[in-house]
Amino acid sequence: MSSPDPRVRAARNRSTPSAARGPVVAVTGAASGVGDLLTRRLAASGETKQVIAIDERRGEAADALWHILDVRDPAIAEKLRGVDVVVHLALDLDLETDPAARTAYNVRGTQTVLTAAAAAGVRRVVLCTSAMVYGALPDNDIPLSEDAELRATAEATGVGDLLEIERLARRAPRAHPGLNVTVVRPATLVGGTDTALTRYFESPRLLVVAGSRPAWQFCHVEDLVSALEYAALEKVDGEFAVGCDGWLEQEEVEELSGIRRMELPSAVALGAAARLHRIGLTPSPAGDLAYTMHPWVVSVGRLHDAGWRPSWTNEEVLAALLEEVAGRHTVAGRRLGRKDATAAGAAGATVALLGTAALVRRARRRRGL
Repeated sequence: MSSPDPRVRAARNRSTPSAARGPVVAVTGAASGVGDLLTRRLAASGETKQVIAIDERRGEAADALWHILDVRDPAIAEKLRGVDVVVHLALDLDLETDPAARTAYNVRGTQTVLTAAAAAGVRRVVLCTSAMVYGALPDNDIPLSEDAELRATAEATGVGDLLEIERLARRAPRAHPGLNVTVVRPATLVGGTDTALTRYFESPRLLVVAGSRPAWQFCHVEDLVSALEYAALEKVDGEFAVGCDGWLEQEEVEELSGIRRMELPSAVALGAAARLHRIGLTPSPAGDLAYTMHPWVVSVGRLHDAGWRPSWTNEEVLAALLEEVAGRHTVAGRRLGRKDATAAGAAGATVALLGTAALVRRARRRRGL
């Protein structure tokens, strides 16, 4: 027997007393990743009147009403008529994306969604950035208050975009009275993600910069989705962080992972990372290293006060990450093929340092430098 039309299911949901009390929620970036997981969760929750899914392609969430368009298209305002809450998750933070194209998509998309939401009478927009916006600095408190100053710079992958989104979030209520903006800042995100921080655990050795004091706080995507659901259902608002309770010291990470460290002087590590990125051999700029050097652990008190608790511990998320990256091999942020990975395994720790020099020389020869 064929499934009922999604619009019929949506109408049935609207007819139930519990759903009738809930908001109409739109999710951008709904076809994949966190957006897909949240769309499915909201549609199945019974606490929403209707779920609107927006993306450039149709996803698998059958119980949502789909609109296929680019979030930068001003026509999105018409699709948001009657919506109470928009959760904007159409962001590109791919390491391999051209940085200029990534910024153009992320910033323009957020600007368009905020303006369109205000024009359509939406009462709340939920934006998702990262706890990276606090910055990874040697004098950071552990943990940072959620009200701490955002001291990050634009030197790490995508962080400049996230800082601009944070600025748009602060300006939006002034530019559009009546529009509330909630900002969700996850810690190191794990679960189907590929970032400079998850690639750190694909290396044959864990790079530790001499004199640094790393502290690791993780956030599993399942916990991020449940926190976003809280925000979408207006159980929490304002600016808040999401992640596991507490943190792990570098020594604990090494013990739990079984991966030994490779300690390098700061000038060597940062210089090598900068050279490799400058000649296009690695996707990660040197600024990404700061987040493996200095603490950026954040309190999750506001979610706790709202009744939310993480389902995952830092130890469990680290174990899940190690299982997910098993078989992948990365040196200095660069994914290696099977042949290179064999060499990396044989060379051990020195490949990250000596390999840097060899890659730079090879690139210069190709360019005739």
